[in-house]
Amino acid sequence: MYKIATLNKISQNGLSILGDNFTVYSDINECPNPDGVILRSFNMHEMELPKSLRAVARAGAGVNNIPIDKCAEKGVVVFNTPGANANAVKELVIASLILSARNVVAGVNWTQSLIGQTNVAKTVESGKGSFAGSEIAGKKLGIVGTGAIGVLVANAAVAMGMEVYVYDKYLSADNALALSRSVHRAETSEQIITECDYITIHVPFTDETVSEHKFTAEKFSKVKKGLRLINFSRGELVDDGAVKAAIKDGIVACYVTDFPNENLLGEEGVITIPHLGASSEEAEENCAVMASLELKNFLENGAIKNSVNFPDCDMAWTGRKRVCITHKNIPGVIGPFTSTIANAKINIQDMISKSKGEYAYTMIDIDAKEANGLEADLMEVSGVISVRII
Repeated sequence: MYKIATLNKISQNGLSILGDNFTVYSDINECPNPDGVILRSFNMHEMELPKSLRAVARAGAGVNNIPIDKCAEKGVVVFNTPGANANAVKELVIASLILSARNVVAGVNWTQSLIGQTNVAKTVESGKGSFAGSEIAGKKLGIVGTGAIGVLVANAAVAMGMEVYVYDKYLSADNALALSRSVHRAETSEQIITECDYITIHVPFTDETVSEHKFTAEKFSKVKKGLRLINFSRGELVDDGAVKAAIKDGIVACYVTDFPNENLLGEEGVITIPHLGASSEEAEENCAVMASLELKNFLENGAIKNSVNFPDCDMAWTGRKRVCITHKNIPGVIGPFTSTIANAKINIQDMISKSKGEYAYTMIDIDAKEANGLEADLMEVSGVISVRII
């Protein structure tokens, strides 16, 4: 029986995927020795990782609330759920394009200020001209980052009549094929910055993306005047002071962000959305289902899919037992694995080994009903982090 601790409220429909072989706890304190953890926004950086922990599944795409390196060092596989909430974010990005273009939020706020007045209809007719906006059809939209969300936004924007440009030096073959043929691929991010009327950011939050894509005063000095900027990626990818100055100088017409903070509230030209990008019933359930499937498949079968710190790794079950090893990605490590198993007079039925950066993962199916002592012997091999026999 596997123990799973949930650190946030997780859809019960998703958790039900785990089945009878799992016990789910809503309080980590009630589950002192969890095999796995499912969470959304809970900050794990100050959390002491239980020695029993094998895997962490983030019901969402971003994993900056999880100590990825610390988990890797302990052999804890960290999963995320790419694409599970993509449609929810896409819909709000499209809504934000329209909100930024048509001055809707300012207009709504103004009408609410008319409470208690008489002849409201007449006042609205005489005052609505102050909130006139523009249409998005025919405008240039630049998309920085073409993962699951960026692709959906691009295709939806094309359908709405926008001229769409994307930039992503890591564009995958699958995502390239998923893009509408009407989407233009920018050769540099500079082209997006200098030519587009609208820009929306869809890159993960890493040192590399901050260095390359963060909107600073320097970047705002190059943008097309009247830019409308949309940020559903991470708040840190736009400099608050720089965007406020750009709005004041008339360079940026509107900034829509899903990451409000005290520096942005009440600022004219800034629309702050309370981190609602993935907050739909459907998205939360999709993420919970995907996270649960990832944990279930890993804990029961040893398979890895959608891990951020270990490689994807899977194969059909061919033996009576399966040995799962997390280890450092160093030359010559496979030989000691096979020789250790051979010394135990156990036949290997099949095996697979994959690497990702500094770390690697090996699965070995063996023809044995019992493997007494094998786990301890394999732990003695140089570079091994953890061993599990299923």
